[in-house]
Amino acid sequence: MHSGSRFLYLDAGTGRTARLDLVAPRDGSYDFSAWVGSAGTGGTYTIRRNGGTVGTVELPQRASYARYTISRVELKAGDRLEIAFGSGTSWVNADDLMISPAAPADPQVTSSDPEVVEMFDWAKRKANSWVQLPGTVGPVNADEHHTNGTGTGTYGPTYWAGYANRSAYYSRDMTHQLDGAAVLGLDTENRTMLTSYAASATAEHRYFPVWSLNFDAKTYLSIDYHGPDDYVREVPAVFELVEKAAQAYLWTGDRRYVDDPVLWDFYRHATDQFIDLHNSAKDNGTVKVAEGTGKGIFSGAASYNEQDGDGLAEAGDGIASEYQAYLAMGVLARGKGDTALAKTYDRKAADLKKYFNDTWSGSGSGADMVRAYTTSGTPVTGWGKENSVFMPMKQIIDPGPRNDAYLDYVQAQELGPNGSPNIESTTYLPDMFFRNNRADTAWWWMQKIYGERNTQHVNSAQGPDGDYPEVSFTLVSQTVEGLMGITPDAADHRVTTQSRLPSGMKWLQVADVPVGTGTITVRHDAATRTTLTNNSRHGAYRWEARFPGVHKRITVDGVPRRARTRTVNGVTYTYATPTVRAGATAVVRVSD
Repeated sequence: MHSGSRFLYLDAGTGRTARLDLVAPRDGSYDFSAWVGSAGTGGTYTIRRNGGTVGTVELPQRASYARYTISRVELKAGDRLEIAFGSGTSWVNADDLMISPAAPADPQVTSSDPEVVEMFDWAKRKANSWVQLPGTVGPVNADEHHTNGTGTGTYGPTYWAGYANRSAYYSRDMTHQLDGAAVLGLDTENRTMLTSYAASATAEHRYFPVWSLNFDAKTYLSIDYHGPDDYVREVPAVFELVEKAAQAYLWTGDRRYVDDPVLWDFYRHATDQFIDLHNSAKDNGTVKVAEGTGKGIFSGAASYNEQDGDGLAEAGDGIASEYQAYLAMGVLARGKGDTALAKTYDRKAADLKKYFNDTWSGSGSGADMVRAYTTSGTPVTGWGKENSVFMPMKQIIDPGPRNDAYLDYVQAQELGPNGSPNIESTTYLPDMFFRNNRADTAWWWMQKIYGERNTQHVNSAQGPDGDYPEVSFTLVSQTVEGLMGITPDAADHRVTTQSRLPSGMKWLQVADVPVGTGTITVRHDAATRTTLTNNSRHGAYRWEARFPGVHKRITVDGVPRRARTRTVNGVTYTYATPTVRAGATAVVRVSD
């Protein structure tokens, strides 16, 4: 957290060096990161193994701290490791060295567009650099007021999700980073962090999970937790944790997501008792909508938009996340084998969506659509940042002209003077546009986010925007789930793809994406030809290859198939469902 308590300082002048020597205790592959500031050029950050250089970073001129990583250093037990810094034309400061286990998965992107290749390579390496090495003893309750923390703890398998000067991960950040983590194979970390939140959602907390936990995955971060009635909590996070648990289950097929009693009790409480306990300000008829108190984040806020949260009882991001949590419960209940419960939650989701569109959101469009209600029941329209963005992102708005108008409205607001003030909020925009099949706009936002990775974050202690963990994790998931349209169902050995390549990107391939116990490689050539390879040694995937629009002809490996169509969220697709055996490749193509 670049606290400066034990930082390294090198005076200006060539030839000045400092190093740390270690002996590898076990075999493994590791990432080495350090926060470095340099007032001039010519400085270096180097890793050597047994005297030979395995990686060097040429430090740019940047006096404020930024984080630099040397990735995937292969070590064997007994190897001599040297971590060295060299001076340049001016002074060099280095602090907070961190060792991370290299990600279990290493997907590779190739494309006709070199920018997406560069972006993905940067993002996957940056994202993995935030992973904690289990067993590390580090500070707990470290924040901007307690730079060294209030003690130490043994860190679990977790990753940074939130400010780099705090020794914790945050529910809002973590849920948004989970899919990118899954693409990198960080399944143990995802499950550990989700379970820690589930365990914190006690009856004493009225089934709210805490907002942040230290990296030991046990203790609540003290800056955000003062007691069972005085801690940060925001309604959307409760439901996003359920939604993302289902997503982790779909990526991995890990039955612990449906069999672990701590997780299962959380899902049920979050989508039942929690809503009952937080549903008194506004009458919503036969449906139930979870509410905030309107009294700020330490009393329970209705929205992620903390500047707009005071006075709100219900907000667009809360109700939209509740809708997705109901859908997630359908997935989880089916995974558990409880079809009746799954159908119950399917109905709850459908009823809530109908109520939202018929009543809750009013009859207006664009700026006139209702996106929140105050504690006195007054509807709120206009721009609400997260409580506006989440409504189309979570697909609670019925597809059609009203949803299209709202997407246009969000885009106009985000490009105007009242757009998202920080990079964390901006990272939601590619997701929102991809899920609504606006690939060109989504890609434009990805390019903007990546292009601003060296811009100083609004929090001066955070470093550049690219060193906010959410940026790299989401660029990973937005490439795989967004541009490639890969949707996994590992438990059922299924995978769905849909090309969302933007204009000008002729082809894009992502190799070695983990789905369950195997990996797949997918290539899109424009929007008419997709290739999938099952890289596994055992087992097959049932592949649904989707292509937007109604096409006359569809072939699988050159053999004509009956052109079938289905409509999903207002979009009609032509599709085929070949089975791809272990080691095999299939090609699906459409034409008119």
